This record gives sequence, structure tokens and C-alpha cells, in this order.
Amino acid sequence: MGAHILVVEDEEKLARFVELELCHEGYEVSKAANGRDALEMAVSGSFDLILLDIMLPGLNGLEVLRRLQQDKPTPVILLTARDAVMDKVAGLDAGAVDYITKPFAIEELLARIRVALKLHGNFALTAAPQKKEEGMYCWGKLTLSEKRHQVVYDGHEIHLTNREFKMLKTLLENQDIVLSRDALLDNVCGFDYVGETNVVDVYIRFLRSKIDEVFGVQMIRTVRGVGYVIKS
Repeated sequence: MGAHILVVEDEEKLARFVELELCHEGYEVSKAANGRDALEMAVSGSFDLILLDIMLPGLNGLEVLRRLQQDKPTPVILLTARDAVMDKVAGLDAGAVDYITKPFAIEELLARIRVALKLHGNFALTAAPQKKEEGMYCWGKLTLSEKRHQVVYDGHEIHLTNREFKMLKTLLENQDIVLSRDALLDNVCGFDYVGETNVVDVYIRFLRSKIDEVFGVQMIRTVRGVGYVIKS
């Protein structure tokens, strides 16, 4: 798996866009929407790089950066709408390894990430994947790798049975699409399966007990009378 990157951005649409692009490139992604959560995650977690917005609720990005450098000098690229020279200088003086002004081209951001990981992280340039691993799906802090038959949430591996894995993969590759129990049953058990469709509900309960309940999220949603969906 690629480098683990923390995206700290309070603009939800931008954060989601960056997350999807990074997942597409094969990186593992976690997100924070305010300075205090970002600092707590950065200090307690294990990240190879942090993309940090300056204008944040709670603590601003520069303060997060200053406190982080005292405890855990993870490479940081600052993201901000500001383009004043003094803001750039303040960020770099505080310990940032790079600085990019919004709006930015995603290709430029990806290039800066690769360089930062090579120069300041533990990853060589070739270790930051240039394209998405085939069969990899992301949702928030969760990543499913079909190639490795592995599911990881925020660095913690989740052990699933084959059918649980197939169920989760089917839901992840159809994010925002409500799948009926029959559709899930066909994908997981095969078209020639003879049995009750409530077996789907059983596997959904197993997945929720291993993901939703353990990590305090609501990943798999029930659409009454229709089926199940994972919202992106």
C-alpha cells in the first residue's frame, strides 16, 4: 500500500475531491476537518505526509504545524487560499516542506506530494504509486485491496470471511447506488444460490459488527424496502 496521508481541510467538497484523487493514485487517506482533530490524529497516528490547510476552525494550520513540529516532525505541505509572500514564509519557517495555493491543479499537488515523500519521508519516489492499484476501493479511512484480499481501517487490518469480503467489495464498488438483497446475493453467493435472501442481512450485521461498531462509523446504510448502500 502507498504512503498514508492525512488531509486536513474544512471545505468538505475539496477534501473529498483530494481524497478520491489520492486513493486513485494508491495512497491511504485519512481526513480531519478542524485543527484540534488534525493535531490529535497527527500526534497519535502514523502518517507519511500531511496536507494541511491554514484557515481552519479550532486551531489554524500554522499553530497545528508549530505544535506538531515539537512532538512529531511529519512532512507537511500547506494548502491555502492565501498567496501573500509573508504567509508562505511563515509556513515554511514553521516547518512546512512545501506550500501550494488554492485553487491548484491536482497534477501539481500530486507531483509535490511525490517529491515531498522522496525528500522528507521514508518512501522513495517509486514507492508512491503513479496509478491506482487495480481492485482497490476507498471509503474515508477504510481501504479494500482485492489484490491483497485485505481490508484496513486507519491502519488497523479487519479480518473478514470470503463472503463478508465479497459483500463489502460489492457495496464499495457501487457507492451511492442502493443494492437490493437479490443483487447482493447474486454477487456474493452466485446466481445458482438456493436459499433465503435474509442471508444478506446476516452478512451485513457481521460487517457492521466488525467495522461500524468497532470504529464508531455508519458505513453501511439501510434503505427500507430496497436494500443497502455505502454513501461516498
